Amino acid sequence: MAGGKMKKDKQKGPRAPSNHYQGGVTFHKSKGQHILKNPLLVDAIVQKAGIKPTDTILEIGPGTGNLTKKLLEAGKMVIAVELDPRMVLELQRRFQGTPFSNRLKVIQGDVLKTDLPYFDICVANIPYQISSPLTFKLLFHQPAFRCAIIMFQREFAMRLVAQPGDNLYCRLSVNTQFYARVSHLLKVGKNNFRPPPKVDSSVVRIEPRKPRPEVNHKEWDGFIRICFIRKNKTLGSIFKQKNILALLEKNYKTLQALQGSQNVSLSGNDDMEFARVGDESMEMDDGMDDDMDMECDEAEEVSEFKNKVISVLKEGKFEEQRASKLSQESFLTLLSMFNKAGIHFS
Repeated sequence: MAGGKMKKDKQKGPRAPSNHYQGGVTFHKSKGQHILKNPLLVDAIVQKAGIKPTDTILEIGPGTGNLTKKLLEAGKMVIAVELDPRMVLELQRRFQGTPFSNRLKVIQGDVLKTDLPYFDICVANIPYQISSPLTFKLLFHQPAFRCAIIMFQREFAMRLVAQPGDNLYCRLSVNTQFYARVSHLLKVGKNNFRPPPKVDSSVVRIEPRKPRPEVNHKEWDGFIRICFIRKNKTLGSIFKQKNILALLEKNYKTLQALQGSQNVSLSGNDDMEFARVGDESMEMDDGMDDDMDMECDEAEEVSEFKNKVISVLKEGKFEEQRASKLSQESFLTLLSMFNKAGIHFS
């Protein structure tokens, strides 16, 4: 064109597909399918698992079987749980007619909805979106297994192993470490996967505590939920919140009524219904009573119960403490003090 520069039309080639392939199988990032492609990393995971020749191994998300093969070489049997029917077929094809075929059992289904059989060790490269529910499903699995070696998104892994005072220390850290010993094994770069995820990963070792802590799970969980509502606020300020006091007082009155009408012990009784943080039963009624005298009496009762809660915190010197700095032992001590005062969380 006169007086200007002629622009050359760029020929657009075909867009690179977003899906990746291995052995004719398409991997979908949206489903969390990221297959380990580094054989050295696969070997390192198997070695750190400490597998015995007599072990039954649970593998979650085996994909096309790169890790499965090494697990079969190390242990007695592998039970692989896979959601994707295409991957199940690929696994069956890969090991059909090999010496491993009678030592591999493939279960097609959602691991979160599957009744898991007995196993000694769990090894898993999981879709990251199921990290939290899977961790606690494993922690409460019976009979208890020896250990789990799991690939997590790096930030989630660092939350699991975080200690009091760390920035990532949270309710997940406390609950996981309460029921298991957790250690960080390997940092794994995203380029070790096909297709590569957006973030780096970490391999974590989880060993369930034996015996399991003798604490009512719902009671512990309800208590920790409240403490970590704002982990950097003082416990005094958290337990002075109206909705928290109302929830705890409801539980307190429920227990008092039950103990008054029949000789009921809270410990070990899971049938009694109490309010917890996050439960629908925690939502308070906003309606105001028209009877002013009744309203004043109710205010006095709330104030009296508030003093009871604060006195427990003061007695244990927890009022100015923050959840982000407290150890498991400190949480257990405070929970025990609340329970002795008749204050319960589930």
